[in-house]
Amino acid sequence: MSRLAVLAAFALSAVALPARAEPLHIEAAVAPKEQIQLNFKDGTKHFVLFVRREGKAVGTGALAGLSVIEYGMHDIVPKESGTLIGYFELTAANGDIVYINWHIGAVFAPGSEGTPTMRYNGEWQIVGGTGRLKDMAGEGTLQMKVISATDRRFILDGDVNSKP
Repeated sequence: MSRLAVLAAFALSAVALPARAEPLHIEAAVAPKEQIQLNFKDGTKHFVLFVRREGKAVGTGALAGLSVIEYGMHDIVPKESGTLIGYFELTAANGDIVYINWHIGAVFAPGSEGTPTMRYNGEWQIVGGTGRLKDMAGEGTLQMKVISATDRRFILDGDVNSKP
């Protein structure tokens, strides 16, 4: 085999190697900047909330330390169910951005003293980016915790890597 053929085979095998996944655990406490709410007037207390919230991602992994904007739609039927979907836009200090699509199912479960409590669990996936974050890929699990009447904490666990 010629030297050129060996170099070409090596280069192709290096491209085919999967990128190494790195664990990610970040929490982002976010506060509302804009909200629009549709309240159903049918006696169900059903509402749909469109929200833009902002905060910062803290934790470990490639996305820790980035600023976070949540663009979300929260479709809630109190004491029954909920569907939450949206995007996170995470921005690094240098302006590079990564976009994450997410969805959460809200389930009411028995709480203390029979009071129902809502549990928010779902998944996330990186769907785009710019600059050094352009080739990033990743996915994982997502939880949302209620901090106050308006603020939320999103907890993302999973793996991220550069796309091969």
